[in-house]
Amino acid sequence: MREKIEKLQKNLAKVIVGKEQAIELLLVAFFANGNILLEDVPGVGKTTLAKALAISIDSEFKRVQFTPDLLPNDILGYSLFNPQSSSFEFKKGPLFANIVLADEINRASPRTQAALLEAMSEKQISIDGETYKLKKPFLVIATQNPVEYHGTYPLPEAQLDRFYVLLEIGYPAREHEMSLIFSHANKHPLADLQSVISEEEVVEIQEEVKKVFIEESLAEYIMTLITATREHNNVELGGSPRSLLILARCAQAKAYINNRDFVTPDDIKEIFSSVMAHRLVLNNQAKYSGIKAVDICKEILNSVKIPK
Repeated sequence: MREKIEKLQKNLAKVIVGKEQAIELLLVAFFANGNILLEDVPGVGKTTLAKALAISIDSEFKRVQFTPDLLPNDILGYSLFNPQSSSFEFKKGPLFANIVLADEINRASPRTQAALLEAMSEKQISIDGETYKLKKPFLVIATQNPVEYHGTYPLPEAQLDRFYVLLEIGYPAREHEMSLIFSHANKHPLADLQSVISEEEVVEIQEEVKKVFIEESLAEYIMTLITATREHNNVELGGSPRSLLILARCAQAKAYINNRDFVTPDDIKEIFSSVMAHRLVLNNQAKYSGIKAVDICKEILNSVKIPK
């Protein structure tokens, strides 16, 4: 699969130029069978990245614009009465696609946000007493604007904990941004994008990731890092047992992407902040002092001894 993964990375790099680390982190979460929270300013390519991934694996893509009046049934689906058969037929919502972009998720009401939880955790939805399995692979990419808070509903901790990583694309370097003028001159780069890996192969990779070996001392290292988030003076709510499992699975995915069947300390260190920062709830003293969760993650990495 190594050749397939390299083709997928190159495919995504055609539309999101100069952001190789962000692309790798996206694939880490995807191959770990998790979901992604994209927090960034408008116009940096969040929607384009999600579309490029869907095209690259030849899968179904749906984009949902989250608004205050969006209802749970708008994303889950609804039952519609068919007078010809005198029965109700279920009309599937956008969550039945492979890759779902939940754009500006924090603009929807908590009730609608909660409708995503079962889909993100169990890869299924329940409606009208029936349970429906979602497609494989299945990925929710949710976006939120970190600057504009007017008319938004902050994501609850229970939902934030469902996102495997927090991804920030950021502005491109000057030379890469200049190249956009010419690459978008006649048509959008997505127009020439081709599928390079199948849905079945992605599911196979997700299963192979689970088999990547984690040495016992590295398992203890992961546990120590999670415990440190709970005991930190500036943290009110640290990492959950779910975050422990997610950090381990993402480390396995990173090792797999880098063509290894075993996890190294660097795999854990390089993804730790992206996996953990959005889960930490800081106390009031830290908030008023301007301390950020990512700074605490870096401090913990520097204080916890790496196993030999």
